[in-house]
Amino acid sequence: MPETTRESLSAGGWKELEFGPFREGVTIHWIRRFDADQPGVALLKYEAGAAVPRHRHEGLETILVLQGTQSDESGDYGVGCYVVNAPGTEHSVWSDTGCVVLIQWDRPVTILGE
Repeated sequence: MPETTRESLSAGGWKELEFGPFREGVTIHWIRRFDADQPGVALLKYEAGAAVPRHRHEGLETILVLQGTQSDESGDYGVGCYVVNAPGTEHSVWSDTGCVVLIQWDRPVTILGE
């Protein structure tokens, strides 16, 4: 099984992992699923033009962009960008070019609009 260390993922090791459905145009590879005491950690792969609708963060979310560019209402985040979204914040997310991000959520988000 391919490694999911930061070094391996940053070097493109994510390309060897299996991704499953998440949202239209976005697939997911769970590194660690949520449980009662632990955050969820995953890779999200956006096709060009894919988006996640407006949502609220119920806990801290951190994102490391591994490939491409991810965007939200605050700007565009390219390879190597580290994004922190505080609990209670809201935004929508998209990628015009397609991207892969490493994401950690303290708690699942609440989708506000489709």
